[in-house]
Amino acid sequence: MSEHLPETNYLDPELLQRMGDLELIAKEVVEGLRVGSHRSPLRGFSTEFAHHRQYAPGDALKTLDWRVYGRTDRYYTKLFEAETNFDCHLLIDASSSMNYASGKVSKLEYVKFLSASLAYLVLKQRDSVGLSVFDAEVRAYLPPRSAMGIILEIDRLLKDVKPTPKTSLAKQLHDIALMMKRRSVVVVISDLLSDTADILGGLEHLRYDGHNVIVFHTLDPFEIEFPFDGTWRFEGLEGEEPLTTQPKRIRDEYLANFRKYRQTLEDGCVGADIDYALVDTSRPLDGLLSEFFDQRETTLVGGSSAARP
Repeated sequence: MSEHLPETNYLDPELLQRMGDLELIAKEVVEGLRVGSHRSPLRGFSTEFAHHRQYAPGDALKTLDWRVYGRTDRYYTKLFEAETNFDCHLLIDASSSMNYASGKVSKLEYVKFLSASLAYLVLKQRDSVGLSVFDAEVRAYLPPRSAMGIILEIDRLLKDVKPTPKTSLAKQLHDIALMMKRRSVVVVISDLLSDTADILGGLEHLRYDGHNVIVFHTLDPFEIEFPFDGTWRFEGLEGEEPLTTQPKRIRDEYLANFRKYRQTLEDGCVGADIDYALVDTSRPLDGLLSEFFDQRETTLVGGSSAARP
């Protein structure tokens, strides 16, 4: 698409795959990000007050505490829990459907690069990052810590996982929520190929517990565009019956259903005050993240996320 043309100098997913070393990949992606002037693009937003600090040029005026000014005749900025040290939990879907790849990089491989890059970014901010891998159940859980070694854990866990079909995504998110000890930024990375009501129920459970939730809806470009020609036999990756057909006969119906499904998910996330981003695994990762963080910063500046619980 034309809006993606400027990304031609960015890190192509196949190039990242050839680099091999996950920590090096994460560093290359994060160092190349074109994010705005905001200090910490993955910080959450919270109304749980932490403490004051003296106002500094560049601080948002909406954070000024006017009651303190009235008593002291000095400007102080209110800091909230999520603006101090925070935990970030990466929830990674490793179910069978994540193995799909129309090119050389599968959704699961792309998710590995994405997760490592986010982990590196959080650690660079001197915050803590944790990790959960799930499919039909929670396969691994690493509590948050602030050591670079967690990037190697991501690599090991995703290499060792033996994917199975998903059952209830809401159940996995509920189980993971019970493991979290404090309110956190929670990043869900999944193809979300499940019942939309079930998915939104799980995400809303995380929001109900007070977490700031980000969803990276990760799909292969062929799943998004359905550009197949000729006659194909489609094999179900999660137990579905195979289907042999000529894709052009079902393309319009598929695309209409896909748009409805994706819009339902996005609308549900927006309604629950959850950040949603569609991830096309053919896109350069640093370009995708740069665009996401710029949009997130725009939302923050606009004030629509200022009152998140």
